[in-house]
Amino acid sequence: MKEREGENQTVTEFILLGFGNLPEWQILFFLLFLVIYVLTVMANLLVVSLVLVDQHLHTPMYYFLWNLSCLEIGCSSAILPRLLASLRTGDRSISVTGCLVQLYWLGFLVAAECRLLAAMSYDRYLAICQPLHYAILMNGRLCVQLVAGSLLSSFVSLTTLISFMSQLAFCGPNEIDHFFCDLMPVIKLSCSNTSLVALGTLIFSSINTVLPLLLTLISYVFVISTILRIPSTAGKKKAFSTCSSHLIVVMLFYGILITVYMLPNANALIAPNKVFSVFYTVLTPLLNPLIYSLRNKDIKEAFGRAWQKCWTFLRVQRN
Repeated sequence: MKEREGENQTVTEFILLGFGNLPEWQILFFLLFLVIYVLTVMANLLVVSLVLVDQHLHTPMYYFLWNLSCLEIGCSSAILPRLLASLRTGDRSISVTGCLVQLYWLGFLVAAECRLLAAMSYDRYLAICQPLHYAILMNGRLCVQLVAGSLLSSFVSLTTLISFMSQLAFCGPNEIDHFFCDLMPVIKLSCSNTSLVALGTLIFSSINTVLPLLLTLISYVFVISTILRIPSTAGKKKAFSTCSSHLIVVMLFYGILITVYMLPNANALIAPNKVFSVFYTVLTPLLNPLIYSLRNKDIKEAFGRAWQKCWTFLRVQRN
């Protein structure tokens, strides 16, 4: 990093202000986020385990759901352990390198999730709009290619963007009024020319977020139009039930994401921005497996079978 003339030294660490303006709430925040993190990991691990062990869930839709749950665990783990340590110890500092690493992993996981949600919407499109060809078109090879493509393209995008950001110099204020290293607050602290990074951010945001959203919306336009053409009410209800959970997850994820990054960067809106950021980085990874578990008959039946097997095993061991 270069040092700007007139500055005493290059910044080597940032201060994540987080919720430091509410010192009397720190213990409550710590307990709340700890419970959320534990529940998030447990809920997503339950989905992962059920999909792995239950043969009835070895289908493309649940293969994608398995990968989505893995990404959700990663998203929570990129944010919450660092936040919990800060709330517990009061140390809100993070090195510049550590900040970029957190920014990289969160960006990679969110970008991969956007692409994965688009792949899941394509799966629902084929299942409802092309039911006779579904088994042929959505085969195991295509499923692996869609997931691998989501991960690889996200890796390339974020690696390129963070490579640009690693060239920036930070030699002025080092306070970030957020509870994690978000992209724009970090860029604003740089004393370098950030035009290239800003251009890269615009390009990669379009590729990683806007394009998958458009593909998802297009898929659901065809899905909903097909469902509306089904003559019977029972048929419409059955068709819609196969994609309702995913549609709720998509609306929740993109709704909060768009709200966070479309809010003006005014000081008066910093608090609302933090609240919405908590929703998409902390609460969404917990809500997604709950939505799929509570609204999905296959998941509930798989859980029932797994519970019965565990109970039978315990009874045998006791006897």
